[in-house]
Amino acid sequence: MNKFVLLLLCVALSHSTNAQNAKIEWPLRSNDAVPAGQEIAAQAPTARAILDTWQAKNPVRAERFIRIVYWVPQDREPVPQYRERLSKIMFDIQAFFAREMERNGFGPRTFKLKKDADGFLETFIARGDKTRDQYARQSGGELRKESFAALKKAGIDGEKETVLIFAHLVDWDEKTRTMGGTYPYNGGGTTRHGSAVQVDSAVLSLDFLLDVADKSKVRNNEYGFITLARYNSIFIGGIAHELGHALSLPHNKARPNQEAWGKSLMGDGNRTYGEELRGEANSESKGRGSFLVFADALRLASHPSFCGSVKGFDDEPNAKLSEVKFATDGKSITYSARVTADPPVYGVIGYFDPAGGSDYDAPTATAIPDQDGSFTLECSALAKGKRGVLRVVTLQANGAASSWATASTEKQKYPYAVAPDGAVDLTLWNTQQQLAPLSAAVHSGKRDAVEKALQNLEAQNAPALLLEIAQVQLANFDKKTNPSPNAATGDTLFLSEAKPIEASVGWLKPAYNRLPEDSPLLAAGGQFYARGIYAHAPARHVYDLSGKWSRFSGTVCAADGKEASVVFVVVADGKELWRSKTIREGDAAPFDIAVKDAKTLELQVEDSGDGASSDWGLWLNPTLAR
Repeated sequence: MNKFVLLLLCVALSHSTNAQNAKIEWPLRSNDAVPAGQEIAAQAPTARAILDTWQAKNPVRAERFIRIVYWVPQDREPVPQYRERLSKIMFDIQAFFAREMERNGFGPRTFKLKKDADGFLETFIARGDKTRDQYARQSGGELRKESFAALKKAGIDGEKETVLIFAHLVDWDEKTRTMGGTYPYNGGGTTRHGSAVQVDSAVLSLDFLLDVADKSKVRNNEYGFITLARYNSIFIGGIAHELGHALSLPHNKARPNQEAWGKSLMGDGNRTYGEELRGEANSESKGRGSFLVFADALRLASHPSFCGSVKGFDDEPNAKLSEVKFATDGKSITYSARVTADPPVYGVIGYFDPAGGSDYDAPTATAIPDQDGSFTLECSALAKGKRGVLRVVTLQANGAASSWATASTEKQKYPYAVAPDGAVDLTLWNTQQQLAPLSAAVHSGKRDAVEKALQNLEAQNAPALLLEIAQVQLANFDKKTNPSPNAATGDTLFLSEAKPIEASVGWLKPAYNRLPEDSPLLAAGGQFYARGIYAHAPARHVYDLSGKWSRFSGTVCAADGKEASVVFVVVADGKELWRSKTIREGDAAPFDIAVKDAKTLELQVEDSGDGASSDWGLWLNPTLAR
């Protein structure tokens, strides 16, 4: 098999506890010692042949650099020696990517950095419009806007570049050696453009990566009392991690057969950078360090900053999947399909993402299509006792990536569940497939299509729940007005089929018995529901009961496929009657509340204190009873 062995890298560092320079040798990271090395040896040459062959025909070359911005609030100046420190750090991260790309079979490709005449990074200064105390963790958008304004003055369009922003927002107390303050730390992007925000501080330095002396410890408001070595593993690793996002990489987790290399940079390896450099006695921070999984290297291989090719740079992804098969042999999942695309697809990645965890815990599987486009993904490294969703990503030779690609126009998700003993259940997927024509019909807005989908389910002798879902969707097209609870007849009433006094949601528009998106059917907790109220936080639905109802019951959930964290609240006549725990994807909380004599009923959905992003709350089967 081919062997890709890391080059030995020596970096001269000035150790804070020793006047002499300490020479650090990065340990060799060999594919031979890890079972997953066979995957690299088998797939990398084929992927590279597809990629390089296409890019070499009528090539279009260009140098694309990572643009560095140093941002300061109105009342601060840059941290002393920021250029020297950040240059060392970024050159080291650049070398890390080169070593990992080579180990993964793509040669020492890495991102490009522009230097000034003095050898340090070309850095653009951006000054904020406000003082330090007016910026917080949620201020990333402001920092980007102000940083892009500084780039624009230099004739650079930040919206078309990959931009790395260092922010002077850490509150450093030299006397107490304490790090305080809150600050943004995030990134995102594609092969065309991206940006990442991280922070600078007086002790952020490659020179301290080996400093494990107790007397050098610093107190961080998030990580506690830690050595400078630990601090820099976390925050230099954080720079590399967020830059990975800006370069298009999503979160992922190392599979068990990859863990001998360390921890995935795009997972919890964002906190372990350089740990392999420290001696065994330093138990606080000794480890195998951070590495790039093959899936990450596969994506980066076509990034213009890594390969230098901008051929087809502006072309949209156009990959299509057909002949899809999603199956299990009991303890593993196999996904096979045929892909067609122009430019060609040189790699396919599967992210097997368990519910929760913000996809940090998603192991990957990779495949290279054969000459007719056929490929197979297989994964047994599945989280036990959890539901999950497989995301399939196709990579084209021009750098375009499709996070979904099907023969239809509707997004496909591939849900599964894993029992505590590891047994795989694809019931939700099979149900989703049965309901796919109905979902497409509802999305089309055509009553005839919905009626036909119902008739097809009836002809298939589909389960009662699926027939009920279809019947409810058809009824949505026929019902002209919903009754107010104060005028409704009968012993029970679904609030999703009742008229509210007020209704507001935090994203898109109010919707009942469906979601306001491409995949409209209600799915939560691994199953489908016929009735429910869409309530993205912050949400408020108010109903007039006029004292005519006795009980209110149902279940609250977060919509499947959303990283929600929401709290549900039931209020009657201004008095809070019930409050849920924090509900995340996969959670469900039933309720049954007395509302006798209540004149108004108010359903509220709040974020759980971490912002309302992706907070898709659902009131499912919300039922009033006399």
